[in-house]
Amino acid sequence: MKWFCRKNEQSWEVVGCECIDPVPMIDDGDELDILRVTDTDTCGTYIFDLGKRSPQGSDYCRAVLFARQQLFQEIVKNSYNMLLLEGWTLTLYRKGKSHRIEVQYAGRPAYVSGKAPPFRPPPFMAVLESQHLFS
Repeated sequence: MKWFCRKNEQSWEVVGCECIDPVPMIDDGDELDILRVTDTDTCGTYIFDLGKRSPQGSDYCRAVLFARQQLFQEIVKNSYNMLLLEGWTLTLYRKGKSHRIEVQYAGRPAYVSGKAPPFRPPPFMAVLESQHLFS
């Protein structure tokens, strides 16, 4: 009987992490007719492999925006049309010269009758645009 072993494979090292807890995405002045709200937040995890390219600030922003778009598509499938609360966690990993970005995007789905409010940018995106992030 032969035993097969994995070669010593290098694991992903956490380089840095930014976490934004869910915050309200509507203002008190917004006139919304909210018909349904879920009891729990919906969360999605999305991984972006960058290969040997070093990540830039715009890579982080694009990853968060893409994660939000994907989560929104999921809630639309369940007959909701907006997120009352939104938050995200971005983690940068490194293995040798390769990089990987993981985004966990969370939100509280709701259904609003009539026209839903316009999309606002994800909360605290300016955090990702700083040049010293994860360096």
